[in-house]
Amino acid sequence: MTQPNQSLHTPLPTFFTPTVQHNTGWTVLPKATATSIEKALGEGKLLGVVSVVRETLETASSAPVRITVTGDSGNGMSSFINALRGIGHEEEDLVPTGVVRTTRIPSCYSSSHFPNMELWDLPRTGAVTENLENYLEKIQFIQYDLFIIIASEQFSMNLVKLAKAIQGQRKRFYIVWTKLDRDLSTRVLSEERLLQTIWKNIWETLQKEGMCEPIIFLVSSFDPLLHDFPELRDTLHRDVSDIRYHRTLKNLSDTCEKVIDDKVTSLQGQIASKSFQDILGIQNADDLGECLIAYHLFFGVDDKSLQQVAQSIGKPMEKYKAIMKSQDLHTVLTGD
Repeated sequence: MTQPNQSLHTPLPTFFTPTVQHNTGWTVLPKATATSIEKALGEGKLLGVVSVVRETLETASSAPVRITVTGDSGNGMSSFINALRGIGHEEEDLVPTGVVRTTRIPSCYSSSHFPNMELWDLPRTGAVTENLENYLEKIQFIQYDLFIIIASEQFSMNLVKLAKAIQGQRKRFYIVWTKLDRDLSTRVLSEERLLQTIWKNIWETLQKEGMCEPIIFLVSSFDPLLHDFPELRDTLHRDVSDIRYHRTLKNLSDTCEKVIDDKVTSLQGQIASKSFQDILGIQNADDLGECLIAYHLFFGVDDKSLQQVAQSIGKPMEKYKAIMKSQDLHTVLTGD
């Protein structure tokens, strides 16, 4: 009979075949990564999983995040992009600005302030709201990670529909009210009251359309150190990092969960089999303590494996044991 500590960290018996589907696309794991995780989990080697996760996150750290700036013509999108990038009027890589519609095709810009971020200047939305569906299809907005909707003077129905479409795709978006310097220079209200009024008008317009509370920034592209511009930069930095890592971690988690669930199903189907007991090294199937030890080894959550993982990550093993639902026989019997 094979001893548990000799057999359970070898490839799984033939009755276990992972069934994770490897989708292809921007937000899913590469097939090779998912296969490596399946193999490591199948063999009960958590250190292998840790290694794959680290490599995947390292790759994700340099993955481009695609941010797009869009809105109605004349709202100052190009000036805003220049201000966000910290580009002065004398620099060569300046986004063209002007009263006429300057952007007719999507243009990509980079910024030293936001490494590995693609900042896309999109064609402006049309003046007629019925053309919005054509506009969304034209810009292929599904491929972008976060949208910055630029507004000034008024928050048009075009922009409302655009925000609803983005929210319907569960994408992040900001509302940025530009040209605040002009609003303040012609104000009849106090500065504080004017800012509150602009913010409230945008919020109430979207609320009438059943929108969730948006993230709104009131800025002047000519004074990028004033008003909400610094907060916008900070928020964008956080969201870019979150977008970059969140989708990767979620895909890693989903893959691990699916492989483990498949492994559990296989275990349940074979648990009464004498051959399976031999594979696990179980001498007495009625001895729950012996079975629990064998199962810990089978899933790679025995003390030795957990200690290796804890040392690799630099955390105490107790942190992992504390969240186990089957730490010991007493926990199992009292829990379920």
